[in-house]
Amino acid sequence: MTTTADAEVPATEPDEIPQQRQNPVQAMLHAHPSLGPFAVLVVAAVVFEIINVRFFNPANLSIMLQQVAMIGLLALGQSIIILTAGIDLSVGAAMILSQMVMAGLAVNQGVPGLLAFLIGLIAALATGLVNGLLVTRFRVPPFIATLGTLGVFTAVGLKYANGQTITPSGGNFLLWTGKIIKLGTFHITTGVLIMLVAYILVGVALGRTAWGRHVYSVGDDLEASRLVGIPTTRVLFSVYVAAGVIFGIAAWVQIGRVGDASTNISSTLNLDSITAAVIGGISLFGGRGVVVGTLFGALIVQVFQNGLALAGVPDLYQQLAEGVLVILAVTVDQWIRKVRR
Repeated sequence: MTTTADAEVPATEPDEIPQQRQNPVQAMLHAHPSLGPFAVLVVAAVVFEIINVRFFNPANLSIMLQQVAMIGLLALGQSIIILTAGIDLSVGAAMILSQMVMAGLAVNQGVPGLLAFLIGLIAALATGLVNGLLVTRFRVPPFIATLGTLGVFTAVGLKYANGQTITPSGGNFLLWTGKIIKLGTFHITTGVLIMLVAYILVGVALGRTAWGRHVYSVGDDLEASRLVGIPTTRVLFSVYVAAGVIFGIAAWVQIGRVGDASTNISSTLNLDSITAAVIGGISLFGGRGVVVGTLFGALIVQVFQNGLALAGVPDLYQQLAEGVLVILAVTVDQWIRKVRR
């Protein structure tokens, strides 16, 4: 028998349960991961122009673009690895090894520049192959695997170069990436154009191909991807190999930019590549981000370094600013990941 009290209580349908309202900014940044880094880049550039009117000088902009080309490529390779929830601590060593092989063959063995470049590119591909095998075949965590190969690749590069700085002769194919293209008072190098083309190709591959969808899926949930039939081992292996090729291209760009090959390059290349990717919205937890954001991230790092230098800020505080940017980027990423998919 139904009582009056029971009759007065309406049944609650599942779709009538109140839903928590999403923060529109949070949802927008989740849907467009590169929007945040782009906004930071624009604001930073405007602020530094206000501080020093030389910031937007065409010559200064040209220098910044040339300097960001190599780090931009390293960050691109790092990004596709991070998208799978991995990380590569050997990117700098792989690039240095590759450029020493290229320059050493061209200068010391008299190998034609184009052939030397291709062999050096294969050497970089081999570093990615080694990392990929360690992660997929031997199940070594990416952090540990690439920390180990960092030492291996560094030692091999130093042994091959024998502590020398190798300078290709003028007109060598290896120096082509340093060729300057003049657009009035603004100068750009072929190395910068190569970097932009690489970003376009990788962006299309990630956004328009099955391989790209699999990369995101593996980074989001490896086990679920395996259960639905995605060849997770092959995807992970291909990512490390592709990153190795990109590091080889970065080596070529670096030779053209400075005019020689040396092992005495910044010891922070690995951290710089991670920094650019993280600031650019690539989630360290995998499965979220776009590579155009990485390009914005690399530009942000360069803008801060250049802008603070023009403002007369000591190097110590430039490093402090970069560290704060990374912390903020990771914090924002954690906040954005709370959005319901």
